[in-house]
Parts: sequence; structure tokens; C-alpha cells
Amino acid sequence: MSAWGQSPDRAKLSPWLRQIARVQNSVPSQEGPVRQKAQQSPLVHAFVRLTPDGNKALSENGCQSLASYGNLHIASIPINRLSAMSHDPRVLRIEASPSNHVLTDSMAIHLHATDVYTGQGLPQAYTGKGVVMGLMDVGFDLTHPNFYSRDTSDYRIRRFWDQLSQDTIGSPFPVGRDFTTKEELLALGHSRDGLDLTHGTHTLGIAAGSGYGTQYRGMAPEADICLVANAVTDDLPYIDSTDVYKYTFATDALGFKYIFDYADAVDKPCVISFSEGSMQDFYGYDQLYYEMLDSLTGPGHIMVAAAGNEGNNRSYLRKERGLPSAGAFLRCADTTMMVVLKSSDLFNMRLVAYDNPYDTLLIASHQVVAAPDSTLDIDWAGYHVLVEGYNSCYDEADMCYDITVSNPLTIGYKPRLSLELTGTGADVELWKVNGQLTTYAENLLLNGGESTHNIHSPSSAPCVISVGATTYRDHIINAQGEKMSYWGGTGGVLTDFSSKGPTMDNRIKPDCVAPGNNIISSYSSFFMESHPESSDLNWNIATFPFNNRTYAWTANSGTSSSSPAVGGAIALWLQACPTLSPEDVRGILERTCRHNDPDLDYPNNYYGYGQLDVYAGLLEVLQIAEHIDIPRQHTSASISLRPGQLIITLPEASDSHVPLRLYDLTGRPVLSTTLPASIQEHTIVLPSLPAGVYALTIGNGSTLIRISQ
Repeated sequence: MSAWGQSPDRAKLSPWLRQIARVQNSVPSQEGPVRQKAQQSPLVHAFVRLTPDGNKALSENGCQSLASYGNLHIASIPINRLSAMSHDPRVLRIEASPSNHVLTDSMAIHLHATDVYTGQGLPQAYTGKGVVMGLMDVGFDLTHPNFYSRDTSDYRIRRFWDQLSQDTIGSPFPVGRDFTTKEELLALGHSRDGLDLTHGTHTLGIAAGSGYGTQYRGMAPEADICLVANAVTDDLPYIDSTDVYKYTFATDALGFKYIFDYADAVDKPCVISFSEGSMQDFYGYDQLYYEMLDSLTGPGHIMVAAAGNEGNNRSYLRKERGLPSAGAFLRCADTTMMVVLKSSDLFNMRLVAYDNPYDTLLIASHQVVAAPDSTLDIDWAGYHVLVEGYNSCYDEADMCYDITVSNPLTIGYKPRLSLELTGTGADVELWKVNGQLTTYAENLLLNGGESTHNIHSPSSAPCVISVGATTYRDHIINAQGEKMSYWGGTGGVLTDFSSKGPTMDNRIKPDCVAPGNNIISSYSSFFMESHPESSDLNWNIATFPFNNRTYAWTANSGTSSSSPAVGGAIALWLQACPTLSPEDVRGILERTCRHNDPDLDYPNNYYGYGQLDVYAGLLEVLQIAEHIDIPRQHTSASISLRPGQLIITLPEASDSHVPLRLYDLTGRPVLSTTLPASIQEHTIVLPSLPAGVYALTIGNGSTLIRISQ
């Protein structure tokens, strides 16, 4: 028997795998030739669900299981075996999707700036010590002093897997290799893409940077650090064409597993921040991915991800039942634009090219379903139009339709191009995949579209804490003293770029928000060396020397910046309670987040549960409020400890006495006094106390301090 020319089973393969399976078709299925050919075929990393007795389906097709939880595997699969595997009754589903893009505010420029990150007023008692802060990102400068302890005596990066590394001799990893000692890491210097990308250097600084003597301290400045450099769209120049199929969501899942496995090996809790993502879909690209993330997360294993930066784009359009039509103009600077429709009703799609004369293409949804492979392929008005129909992975009663419009130039500029959905009895939803939904004077009635329903994956996964971005400042002052403005709003409002829910299966996301606009953090010294004329350097706040290299602090924006802030905050909570689960964290957010917009109900698809309150959340974790009548507002006073003394500096001198109380964590008061009026700095003599954490209240604020013997 032969599998040559066999069409893949559409129900079992996700669409990207169906596409590459058609290009690289299967080979004869006799065992000898299969094993020989499988080694020559390009490999793809994919999620595979098998029947309970189906493990041999992998070995018989020359596959390698890279990780497994029950009958769900991450596997390395020869592409020329995909079609045959899809027809194997022991194989229930094979799923893979290309990699993500980074979620800064602009993908074309590595660093954009908006708001200054001046430290988060961390409780003095909790710094992330004893917790693993994991990041998977791109563009790491491993030598930045921000990743040492504040006095640089301890280099805190413990492990690093560079999935793009070409130094793979003897490596047990399916791509790249890892580096496990300080000497190896510093000799390496940067991730393979670190000469051209900077994103990971910035996000890591927000999550766990020590600040190196500045106020630009990360949220968990004493956490251990474990990193993975994965592949995103900007990394394609570094990847050999024969290896491109290895860099998928499945490979990302292996990266998350690598970080959690390290944390387990050293018996420490772990939180991972992920500031990348891609659009959700109705194919089911994410179903096995999310199931794998469910398996990886749990008590002491938390994952946080950026919601996305599509909030200022019209992403979603709905024609409700009873309306005769709704639509918008399509525009894309690329040669191809794609939108996705979903409906359980019959309706019509009308494309109009506004040339002279106008050209109209009318397609009925039932025509698509009735066509071979539910696919229409049409050349029309200088465009190539491809319409593909399939059942929604969330509800088989809903049909989905991918409309892909392409030509050799651009989409919708000359001539204008509109898409209108018609049919009074139909309820139809539309999501744009790329390009823009817009309005032109040629037909002002086609003005549909709203900036919602655009949460990225895997932030959309139920087990992942999804983070949107708020804004407080509209500019920074760069190292040259120039004002660099990037307006995003002030006062803690949601930034215009922050993606909004719901998810495609109608769940509320994001889960919370945090500052993500004009955030200052570490910058790659290797990028500065390689690109000394880059306009990105105009956003540097300061440069400084360390170990004969020049480093910088720079400003950036995006949910890429808010996600690691929340990840670092959760590291503090894990230090206080190492067994916190994702459900526990979501409960803490529900009870402690601040509500920026009091007119909204919470949770909602803009702010989630609200803006993260690190300190109130920490009090909730420790359950201090059960024992002590303590203000949940973190004090604005600056506090430091000397042997036997507490040094308190108020923001300004008070006109009246300020009460001060110190409690142990059982609620027992151990010190009660007042700070005299008209004095800004105070020295308080402490009684003899056992080492531990204490709650300190100063006026209407409080904090936690750690007293050592």
C-alpha cells in the first residue's frame, strides 16, 4: 500500500499543517522506506492527541515525542508523514501554528516610548527572593547589570535556552541549546538575535531588574531568572528554510516547560511572563496549545501574557439580525488581506471595487459550503479572492469563512475596496486578521467596525493571566534633555493601543491591567553597538558604563511592558505563598484590583478586574487584614532600616502629628508612637524583636518590613 498523493484529513490537521502537507506530500508507508525518508524530510513541531493506546502511531511514522501529558504530546513530525498520520485512527488531532510577534506598540520599531517606569514602591519585605521569574522573549542582553543583584555581587540569570543557537553539537534540545553557568552566559553575551532585537532585555528589566543603583527597579529585583529565547516573525532571517517548521506554538510550549522544570528542580515557585502573541482563530489552532498550558500551570506555576496592542484598530464588525447590511472598506499596505466571518445563518458577501465603472462580486454563504472542499477561488477586478468555509472549533453550528484578497500591489488604495454583509435574517460577525477596516467617502454607509474582540493568544487561554495596559505620562525626557512625546493618556486610563475582549469564544479578557505606556527599563548594549544611528536611541533616558561596555535605560510602550510588571508582582505573592495557583491569583485580582472607571461593572473586557494593586494583593495573600486593622494603601513614605533603628522620610513635612504602629503578623502591636509635626525625616528606635516580617502603619498608609537579627 502507498500513501503517495493522499489528501490530508481536514478534520484532524490544523489549516497551516494542511497547507504544508500538500506541499510536501507523503512517501510510501512501508516501514523501512518510511524511516529512511522521515530523516530526510523537514520536521515540524506540533501538538498531537492520540487515543489511549496510540503511542506507537508516533514511532511508526518516524516521530519523536518531545513532551507528553497523558495522551497529549508535543512531537517532532516528518512533514511527509502528516497526511498518513491524519488518516491513522489512533491519531485524533495534530495542531501547529507559526510563531508569534512581539507586543510592543509598534512591531516595525523595536523601541517606542511613552511613560517613565520609576519603580513600583515595592513592599520592603518582599523582593521575589526564592522565586523563579521566567521569561520567553527575543533580544536578550545577558550582560546588563540590571540582571545582577543591586550591588552586582550575584549574577541572577540561572538558565538560558536559546532556541535559535547554532551551537547544537551534543544538545539534547530539538532546536538550539541551553547555557547553565555564569561563565557560559557572560561569554555568550546575548541571544543569537541580540544584535538586532532588544525586546527581552526591556521586558526582563521590568519583571526582575535590580535597577543597578537607579529608581528603574523591576518588580521582583531579587528573583532568580530563567530565560528562553524563542522565534518570532522578526527572527526569520536567523532560521534556515529547512528548519522553519520547527518554530511553532508547540516549541513555545516546550520553552514554558523548560522554565517550570528548572523551577521544580530547584524546588522554587515560578511565574512566567510572555510578551508575545498572535491572533486567535476558529480553526482550533489553540485547542491543544491551551490544554498543554493547563497541564503546565497549577500551584506554584503561574503564567502571565500580554493582551495585545490592537486596541486602536477597528478589529471587529457585527451585522445583527434584522439589519439589512453592515460593512466597511478594506485597506492593507501589503499584497494580501484576510478577514474571518462567523454565522450560523445564510447571508451574502458583497465585494465592491470602486473603479470606473464599479465592479461588484456577490458571494452567497451557501455557495461556499457547497463548493468542493468548501472553497471558492475567484479572479475578479484585478484581485484574487479566496473564500474557505469550515465549522467553528467552538460550536459546530457556526460556519466560519476566511476571505483572503490579494493582488501584486496593495489592497484597497486604488481602487477602493469594500466588503458588505447582507441578509436581514442573518447575524454575522467579522474579525480582521491583518490590514484595516476603514471608511471612505465613496460610501459613507459602510462605516462599521469597533476596536474590540482583539485579545491575542495565548493571553486568551483560560489558565493564563491576561494583562492590558494603562497610562500615566505622555512623554519622557531623553538623555540629551529633549522632550519625547508619545500621547497615550494620563491618570491611569486604558491606553488606546491595549487590546480588548471578549475572546472568540466570548470569555472576558483581559484579567487585569498595569502601567504599559512610557515604561523605562534596561536596553541592549549589543543593539547600540550594532545600530549606532538608530532613531530608537533617541528614547534612551541615560547611558552608563559597566565592565567596559556602555549600557542604557530606555523607554518603551505596549502590553509587552504591562505583562512583566504583573508577572513580577505575582513573584512577590509567590514568595509569600509558594503554592498560589492561577485560580488563586485571579481571586486576588478580583478582591484587590483598583477600578479606574467607576462607571463600569467589573470584570469587563477593557480593564478585567481592574488595575493591579501589588501591595493590597500581598496583604490579601498574607491574610494580614484578618488580624490587623491596617490601611490597604501603600505608604508614600520612604523607609529604611539600620541596626535597631527605623528611618522614615515623609514626602513632605506634616502639619500635625502622624501616628505610627508596628505589628507582628499575628496582629500583636509591638510599637506605638507618633511622628512629630513639621519634621520630614524621623529616626525611630526599635524594641528588641525577633527576625521576621512586620506590618508598619504610618498615618493612612502601610507597608511591610523585614527585620533581621
